[in-house]
Amino acid sequence: MNSHRAPPGMHPREFVAFIAAVMAVNAFGVDLMLPSLADIGHELGVNEANHRQWIITVYMVGFGAGQLVYGPLADRFGRRPVLLLTLAGFVGASIFAASSVTFPALLGARLLQGLMSASTRVLAVAIVRDGSSGRQMARTMSVAQMIFFLVPILAPTLGQLLLEFGPWRFIFYALGTFAGLVFAWTLVRVPETLPAERRVPISLTTLRANYRLTLTNRYSLGYAIAASLTFGGIIAFVSLSQQIFVDGFGAGDRFTLFFAICACAMGAASFLNARLVERLGTRLISQTAVLGLIALSLVHVGVTLSGVETLWSYIFFQALSMTCIGLCGANFGAMAMEPVGHIAGTASSLQGFITSIGAVAVASAIGQSYTGTTTPLAIGYLAIGVSVLGIVWVVEGGKLFHARMV
Repeated sequence: MNSHRAPPGMHPREFVAFIAAVMAVNAFGVDLMLPSLADIGHELGVNEANHRQWIITVYMVGFGAGQLVYGPLADRFGRRPVLLLTLAGFVGASIFAASSVTFPALLGARLLQGLMSASTRVLAVAIVRDGSSGRQMARTMSVAQMIFFLVPILAPTLGQLLLEFGPWRFIFYALGTFAGLVFAWTLVRVPETLPAERRVPISLTTLRANYRLTLTNRYSLGYAIAASLTFGGIIAFVSLSQQIFVDGFGAGDRFTLFFAICACAMGAASFLNARLVERLGTRLISQTAVLGLIALSLVHVGVTLSGVETLWSYIFFQALSMTCIGLCGANFGAMAMEPVGHIAGTASSLQGFITSIGAVAVASAIGQSYTGTTTPLAIGYLAIGVSVLGIVWVVEGGKLFHARMV
């Protein structure tokens, strides 16, 4: 029996595919251009390699900040009109990026893209939460993320293919085209999931009350912060991947393959989570994954500091670390949303802001420490794992692997 609760008129499989497509707008916005970072830097006069990371991190700043706006708007006006408006805005921002002639102009376009794509995270969570919660929500989000993780696997290869036919600007036109297709899908097939009687007027009093509830509930805030740390690990890997594989290991011709191996590990983790979460629970899976991340990172730090790191040892540790992170994401999100489901739009937006801005801070700290070795990434992952374990321990009242399961 299918446990994915779809809106009226949509088959459950179509609904999951649609949620994955909405999430993929943001994923393509991050990953499609990775093979072109060097070309962009060369044409726009970016001489410092670490500065090219801002093409990713500025986008994520917009992605985080925009989420504060879309939650209240979605709770007031419904999910569908907000999604349609922002998808159209993403198309416009992509055209702006494609026509940029200076690096600051490109960064401005990327900031705007991030602001527009911020709605995809808020609305994907809110739309799913409108019809399900707890383990059922975690399962639906895991299946959507399993499809969604095909994007990081394929995106760099697609980006490289686009570069075979034209300049890096083609990549931004492709981003606009994909967002336009999701816009058409939403317009034709997707109904509104928030009933009129559940809509909340926008007011400072209401926002203040909803924000207070989201920020003072220890599960809501704690798991949002935990998610920000693990998401920061993902963004750090994405931002550094071109430098590590191409500049560090000299594997430029195989960059997209090695990137895909690591991304595929996250997809496999989401598939595994989708199959197990309703039986084992979000806490058991995510806490086991955090301990796994710590153990892997300890060994990886030892390998890098001893000077015996190779391309294949890095891929081994990175893929397994991404597996552990993949087992945390959907579960942390579901546990953060569980106590605030009645204000899903606003709560999702505030949690998304915390997650994204925190991830940018984590990724920037790791990325700007890069000096040609994988040591900063290995140490960063160890710090992430230890910090997340501490947060979970506090949130759960000093009890790990206990009986209370979402």
